[in-house]
Amino acid sequence: MYREKIEELKKWKASPDRKPLIIRGARQVGKTWLMKEFGEKFFQKVAYINFDDNTRMEKLFEEDFDIERIIQGLKIESGVNIEASNTLIILDEIQETPKALKALKYFCENASEYYIISAGSLLGVAIHEGTSFPVGKVDFLDLLPLSFFEFLEAIEEKNLLEILKKNQQDMIKIFHTKLKERLKLYYYIGGMPEVVNSYIKNKDLSEVRKIQKRLLNAYEQDFSKHAPSSIVPRIRQLWNNIPTQLAKENKKFIYGLVREGARAREYEIALSWLMDCGLIYQVNRVNNSKIPLSAYQDFSAFKLYLLDVGLLAAMANVDVKTLLEGNEVFAEFKGSLTEQYVLCQLKQCTELEVFYWTSDTGIAEIDFLTQIGKNNVPIEVKASENLQAKSLKSFIQKYHTKVNVRTAMTEYREDNNILNIPLYMIGNIEKIIEE
Repeated sequence: MYREKIEELKKWKASPDRKPLIIRGARQVGKTWLMKEFGEKFFQKVAYINFDDNTRMEKLFEEDFDIERIIQGLKIESGVNIEASNTLIILDEIQETPKALKALKYFCENASEYYIISAGSLLGVAIHEGTSFPVGKVDFLDLLPLSFFEFLEAIEEKNLLEILKKNQQDMIKIFHTKLKERLKLYYYIGGMPEVVNSYIKNKDLSEVRKIQKRLLNAYEQDFSKHAPSSIVPRIRQLWNNIPTQLAKENKKFIYGLVREGARAREYEIALSWLMDCGLIYQVNRVNNSKIPLSAYQDFSAFKLYLLDVGLLAAMANVDVKTLLEGNEVFAEFKGSLTEQYVLCQLKQCTELEVFYWTSDTGIAEIDFLTQIGKNNVPIEVKASENLQAKSLKSFIQKYHTKVNVRTAMTEYREDNNILNIPLYMIGNIEKIIEE
C-alpha cells in the first residue's frame, strides 16, 4: 500500500529546521504502518517503542529530561543501537506517557539531530491534566483514511490513477464507465487501511462490512475508555445520529433530532471531543462569498460528516447490491453518501478550508464553498447524472463568481462558467482549475 504522506515525511527528513514530528489522526487510519514504512525505506535503522501499557517507559520519563539517559533507555527498550545520523526513533501511542510528549520539547531544543516521529490515537484529548504540551517545539502531520486516488493505487489500478492525476481527458472519457464502477466500490469500502487490505486479499465485500462494523464498535468503546464519563452518553448520541442528519434534505445539524428538546450547550463538549479525535468533520455555513470565507462563518449553523465514506455506508447499513446497482428508495441517502465522499476527498487530497452556503430564505444551498487561488469556488454535488443546478445558478447570479463547479457521475465538460467535474476526479480539483 502506498500513502501520499510519505512524500511529506521525506521533506521533513530533509528539512534543516526539522523538529520532532507528531502524526495526528483517528484510530486505525494507518499511523503505525506509515511510520514503520517510512523508517524501513529511508533509514538504516528503526527504533520502535510502543508506550501502550508500558510501565518501563513511564518510569524512564518520570525522573528528568536528561536526553542522554533517555536515549540509553530507548536503546535498551527497542534493542536498536540508536545513532542520530541514521536511525528513526518511533514513539507510538505516546499519549499514554504524557511526560514523553513533554520530552519532545527538550529533543527539539537540545538534541535536534535525532529523527523522532510520534503518534497516538486521541492525541490532545487523552493527555493527562498537569502536563504541558510542547507548543512550537514539534511539527505536525495529519493522516486521514485512503483517498479514492490512493484506493485506486492499492487495488492495482495505477494506470487509471495516472490518467486522473495527469488530467488526460481523452483517456478519461474512454474509461468513464470503469471509473464510475471503481468509485461505487470505494463508496462501499471506503479508505480505512484494514478494510482496504481485506478487500485486496479476499475480494469479499461481506468481510469488508464485518471489519467496518468492528471499527465502529471500537470507536464506541474508545468513548468510554478516554472521554469523561459524564459526556459519554452525549458523545454516543451525537455519533449515532449523524446518518440520520445527513439523510435529511436540509443537512444542517439539528440538536433536536439527537434528543427531543436538546440544546447546543448540552452537546458542545461532546461535539468538540469527536472533532478532536478526528472522527467527524464540521462544515460551517457562511452567509456570503467574500474573501476570506473564514471571516464570515455562522458557527451556529453547520453540517457534520464522518471521517470515511465507507464507515458512513456501514453505519447506515447500506447493502452492496443497493449501492452498486441503485434503486429509487435509496436515492435520497445516495446524495448524502456522495456529499460525504466529496468532503473526504477535499480533506484528503487538498488543504482547502471547506464551508457551505445557504440563501437567507433557505431555498438555495451550495453543498460546499472553498477558496482556490484568488477565487471563491462553489461546489454543487450531484449523486447521479442529473445536471440541474438551480442553487448553483442562483449563487452565480448573486455573487458573480468566475469559477463554479458541479460534480456528478457525468463526464468532464465546461458549460459557460460552470465546470462539470466527474466525481472520481474531484480530488484533483485544484489542478483542474489551475489548468
